[in-house]
Amino acid sequence: MKRGLLLIDRGSHEDDVKHELQYICDKVKQKGDYYVSDYCFLEVVPPYIEEGINACLSAQIDSLTIVPYFLYPGRKVKTAVSTAVRFQSKTKVKLTISKPMNLHKSLIKLVDEKIQHILEKNNVTATRNNADVLLIGHGSKDPNARSSLKYVADGLEPLYRNVNYCFLEIEEPNIQHGIDVCAKNNPDFLVVVPYFLHKGAHVKRDIYEDLNPAIVNSGIKKVFLSEHLGIDDRMVDLVLERAKEVER
Repeated sequence: MKRGLLLIDRGSHEDDVKHELQYICDKVKQKGDYYVSDYCFLEVVPPYIEEGINACLSAQIDSLTIVPYFLYPGRKVKTAVSTAVRFQSKTKVKLTISKPMNLHKSLIKLVDEKIQHILEKNNVTATRNNADVLLIGHGSKDPNARSSLKYVADGLEPLYRNVNYCFLEIEEPNIQHGIDVCAKNNPDFLVVVPYFLHKGAHVKRDIYEDLNPAIVNSGIKKVFLSEHLGIDDRMVDLVLERAKEVER
């Protein structure tokens, strides 16, 4: 039986995003024993969802598992799922749609590893309970999206001195407020984690527009910026787990 898997991502003009998605797809194909594994985009740039589905179907597969590659269960996920569901009437191949990449313990472990990596890289030998952490999420109009970031923050809280979160846009608290809250705790050092899947425009540029001036005015002496979630094998395993949940 030939199985296929298709990631639906939001979409970005950045080549780094495509490279990261290709890495995830290649690993998923290898570890999950899929005949084909590919990605498409909801918006911004092609290939769009119908193009992505058609490309997979052209490989003569028997079933296709569609994975919304989003960290939040917001409006864009609902749009992606609805578009994919409508396509079922156009093919006899069974299309199955998984949950997005949220509310899973592996995300807590992944962020913890990102924090530890940046501390080791900067030769910080302090224990976890000496570290303060600030997660920066994207922000969404969907009220359920906040719970996804809070889930990770709550999971990290027992490990570190203080854990807070804020948003790049749309929601409050914004980055300035997030840094202000951290400064009130008078941290020895602060680790800022960009809670984003890709190294897109938000991670490369947008975050810094608010983060840099906020840090300068905060009085916090040491601030370390970790990597985004990116091309990590934990994300590969999470994609496979989400797929298996619906394939069963």
